[in-house]
Amino acid sequence: MISPQLQRTPRESADKPFTFEMLRDQGNQVARKFGLVYTLPDDLRQVYLKFGIDLTQANGDDSWTLPMPGRFVIDRTGTIRAADADPDYTRRPDPARTIDALRALRG
Repeated sequence: MISPQLQRTPRESADKPFTFEMLRDQGNQVARKFGLVYTLPDDLRQVYLKFGIDLTQANGDDSWTLPMPGRFVIDRTGTIRAADADPDYTRRPDPARTIDALRALRG
């Protein structure tokens, strides 16, 4: 998982450790290079703040930007073998597609 967050948001349980490595993309620098960053509009910022989500604290900057959720399968040579990203965070790729792409790397 790659995230710009320096810390978990209040809605995430800090007592449950991740079972995978968490990589930091401070300032969304990597996501920006791939065109996967969007800026939250002012009205949505207010909604986030009402839910106790302050991205200035969570991300360590005042950009109010987030990366688009996505899954990427990259082989050992750095070649992208599968990519799924959607600006609508409610649409996520089927995990079976990701598993199939990973299995194809072994074959």
